[in-house]
Amino acid sequence: QVQLVESGGGLVQPGGSLRLSCAASATIFSIYAMGWYRQAPGKQRELVAVITSGSSTNYADSVKGRFTISRDNAKKTVYLQMNSLKPEDTAVYYCAAGSKLVPTSDEYSYWGQGTQVTVSS
Repeated sequence: QVQLVESGGGLVQPGGSLRLSCAASATIFSIYAMGWYRQAPGKQRELVAVITSGSSTNYADSVKGRFTISRDNAKKTVYLQMNSLKPEDTAVYYCAAGSKLVPTSDEYSYWGQGTQVTVSS
């Protein structure tokens, strides 16, 4: 069983930055692909970014060039640096862990409880 705990959400003005963290309890964190998802009110959950066990990354088109996903295997933590935030980035952000190289949303085995990000002036 892997527990994931997100932190770092909050209220930020448009154009601002936030860094989300997701700490994992996994004994061997490095084997997992880690993803960040978000869900806005009334919308479906969507993939934001994923980082594989080999640290390859992929991003949703809507966040490319603004968000950066990274991982620190020694700290068993994955990060999401979010810059140039827009009101449409407002959502609950979830991290997820999966054992496949690049999991689909249904293939992530573990999910965090989520952290709220609100972008508003």
